[in-house]
Amino acid sequence: MSYSPRLSSGFTMAKNRSAFISPQSGMCSLCTQDCSGTCEVAQASVLGAQTVYPTTTGNNQIASEKDYPIDFSHFNINGRVFGAQGVYETCDEATIFNVELERSYGFYNTVKMTMPVILPALIKLNWQDYFAGAAMAGVTCVIGEHARNNEPNLKIDRGQVTDFPLLEKALGCFAEYDRGYGQIVLQCNVDDDLLGVPKIAIKKYGTKAIEIKFGQGAKGTQPAIRLKNLETALVKQRQGNLVHPDPSDPLVQKAYEDGICPNFYTYGRLPLWTETSLMDHIAMLRDIGADNIYFKMAGYDKADIEEVIRIACKAKVDMITFDGAGGGSGYSPSKMMNEWSLPTICLEDAVVRICKKLHSEGCRLPAMVMTGGFASEDQVFKGLAYGDGHVQGIGLCRASMAAAMTGKTIGEQIQKGQVPERFKPYGSTIEDIFCDLPDLRAIYGTQANTFSTGAIGVFSYLNKIAFGLRHFAALNRKFNLDLLDKSDIIPLTSEARALMDNKWFVR
Repeated sequence: MSYSPRLSSGFTMAKNRSAFISPQSGMCSLCTQDCSGTCEVAQASVLGAQTVYPTTTGNNQIASEKDYPIDFSHFNINGRVFGAQGVYETCDEATIFNVELERSYGFYNTVKMTMPVILPALIKLNWQDYFAGAAMAGVTCVIGEHARNNEPNLKIDRGQVTDFPLLEKALGCFAEYDRGYGQIVLQCNVDDDLLGVPKIAIKKYGTKAIEIKFGQGAKGTQPAIRLKNLETALVKQRQGNLVHPDPSDPLVQKAYEDGICPNFYTYGRLPLWTETSLMDHIAMLRDIGADNIYFKMAGYDKADIEEVIRIACKAKVDMITFDGAGGGSGYSPSKMMNEWSLPTICLEDAVVRICKKLHSEGCRLPAMVMTGGFASEDQVFKGLAYGDGHVQGIGLCRASMAAAMTGKTIGEQIQKGQVPERFKPYGSTIEDIFCDLPDLRAIYGTQANTFSTGAIGVFSYLNKIAFGLRHFAALNRKFNLDLLDKSDIIPLTSEARALMDNKWFVR
């Protein structure tokens, strides 16, 4: 059998014409010259290199379509009937309402969250409500890399960003609803660093936390984006982007005039940190005012994972988010989404074993967060339990953005008097239909009735995750999530047992 998708996907809306498929290639087993060209091969024959990347970005999100041979569905959640840990052993105390979900982390500046969840890096679609909803829910969220590319009024002087209004707006989306829990973080890649984005973010806009990006499950290398013409290529180059071929080269310009110049591409520079340069960069960020430092890492080689964690310990980094294969949302090569990096649970297994090793050596570890394909409370619980005390949180990116988008859309429909059939039994107004508004009013007062329904959607979705976690924790008679470990999950398959027994990676 093949775990990889056919040559049809939501990345490009390509479709196999035939019901008969060659499993290894993913092509139709009978390929005919009469085909009008619907599959990925046909699209590539016309659109070429562009089809390495998704063609359905924009108002959409993208995630892996590969059916990995192991994931959290290979485990069930355990349950117990005797005793109660974390509360007094009385029927009145041992309830779901007394399950402790709060988390705190940080070496020099402590950050508290209402639940073991973060909203990972994103700066597309309805990001305003994504960040606002995070503040309402009391969790940390991250502004994605290359945010400057979404800024039409960005100003650059002598190779350094001098004005970045979008960043101020993004920070404000969180700050307006900040209730003392969570933090909004700015993710920066190499291009952002070269253009001085973290410096202006901290000094001019008051950013308190920076996330340094090594990579993520969806994006092992940075994107290459095709440019339409020489003029656009020159503009991108002046903005500090790496452009290939060099549009300022007279020979390239002559080739363009003669109609024989190849396509221009911008390409995001790859991070090439050393321990020394990384330590110096972190020291600089702290010197200019950063309170917290975060890392974003992916399912790279296990030796690289260990090195990143060791550097984080030495530099007193506050949190590392590990993004496994199966996650996504960014503008990433389609095959990279499906075929690159460790699946999330395998990545978590590697991270936990490395954490145990470093803990035994006396290292003080950062908070560890796993992300990549999580969407429901059972998955979050399993991820925390598999962490064996070394994973403090789970990242919910695409699902939270889906809540931001649909919450906004449904709210607009209700305001127009077009209540979706699915929700008519609950009433006809936003107050009637958005069922967790009372919980928001308990925090913010009646002004919560005026909040954006997209942000209410994010809050409500995360409220559901928290409520579900309380049920699973109480089911295991563990009333503090710090108590979760691998005894709280049950392997259902040979692959799951092999992973838990450290035999899955044997080569």
